[in-house]
Amino acid sequence: MIECLHENCCCETWENIDRRKIPEWYDQSKFGIFIHWGIYSVPAWAPKRSSVNVSGEAYAEWYGQAMTDPNGQYWKFHNSVYGDDFKYEDFAPQLKGEMFEPEKWADLFYKSGAKYVVLTAKHHDAFCLWPSQYRKNWNSVDVGIRSDVVGELAKVVRSRGMKMGVYYSLLEWFNLEYKRNPVKYSLEYMIPQLKELVSNYSPSVLFTDGEWEHTSDIWHSTDFLKWLFEESAVKDEIVVNDRWGSETRGTHGGYFTTEYGEVGYGPDGSELKMSRENKWEENRGIGTSFGFNRNENLSDYLSEKEVIYLLIDTVSRGGNLLLNVGPAADGTIPVIMEERLLALGEWLKINGEAIYNTSKWRVACENQFINYTAKGDCVYAICKIYPQGSITLSSPLVIGDISVELIGSEQKIKHTYLDGKLSIDFPECLEESLHNRYAYVLKIRGIE
Repeated sequence: MIECLHENCCCETWENIDRRKIPEWYDQSKFGIFIHWGIYSVPAWAPKRSSVNVSGEAYAEWYGQAMTDPNGQYWKFHNSVYGDDFKYEDFAPQLKGEMFEPEKWADLFYKSGAKYVVLTAKHHDAFCLWPSQYRKNWNSVDVGIRSDVVGELAKVVRSRGMKMGVYYSLLEWFNLEYKRNPVKYSLEYMIPQLKELVSNYSPSVLFTDGEWEHTSDIWHSTDFLKWLFEESAVKDEIVVNDRWGSETRGTHGGYFTTEYGEVGYGPDGSELKMSRENKWEENRGIGTSFGFNRNENLSDYLSEKEVIYLLIDTVSRGGNLLLNVGPAADGTIPVIMEERLLALGEWLKINGEAIYNTSKWRVACENQFINYTAKGDCVYAICKIYPQGSITLSSPLVIGDISVELIGSEQKIKHTYLDGKLSIDFPECLEESLHNRYAYVLKIRGIE
């Protein structure tokens, strides 16, 4: 039971909330899909990452606010293409989603090997992808798409055995009530809308964001979380992140979040460090933006190999990977994103046992080419190259009879253990026949 404490005791309240165990399904899943789709998908533009200071300045989903800065690249682009009389809200009717087929999205995510999906139900521009009673004429049923995107996608995602989650921005760029009185906004609008979203769609993940402008007591985050964990229909299953106030990221909440390899940055630009060992998740796009960015080219995207290595590196260090796709305004997922997801799914089809339901081993990696995960009495050595000959592992400690398998192959694997080192011989000319490209998994028993 989470105690209901007064505002001046919020630290103790956070201490109680932080003690809640993260539901097991989340740690077992390891890999999820993030989706950024909204009004920003119509202009679909951001500067090149190489031309800005930090990764966030290259996010296309920030178009609505960034286009108002007369000294910025967004402003220059917007005025040259659309003119200074064209307002951000004028993009809303153009988000038609005429080729949006939630079944196709769900099929792709399933084939990618993802176990959960998180949709941006409301970003900082406050446009809702569900018919919120708190956002009339600024939601996907009343404007543009004319459909309940959250509801439609949740149904087909769950029908394929995946969990469904939602992203929700606490702040709103254009809401005058929020700017005038953020406490009133939190109590009379934000929390009721969050409860509406949770009660109507029963998400398994709630990814909040936009927390940095106020502390968690202004947002009344602990009040909401108390309701969520004690009274809501999803109280036992739901997973939340750490973005609940300017002081909470990497410190309080559920799992901790990193973003493009960064823990995150506060309002003053200082890097935030994680306060303790905790379950964490890396979230990033396949390109350099979450929202679809037409200004990106092939070199801005992770390759097939880099996507696979990103998952391996993240899981071996105890994290989950939430890999983002940014659909176009018409509802299609860019082909390059589809290709990357399918390649990852093909690799997981063969090697998934070294990823799903595993835990961080006592050593994350042997070197830059070999990562470890563990499950039961097995340790998995994931090799990012196919050795021509043999490899030597210095991390394993023998506790019994050693057995070694190469996942995807029925050939016996020869090995020797001498002077604290495990040498493993790889069969010659087997690389191509394995059909699992880029990384090869050794399943080892008898070590710790």
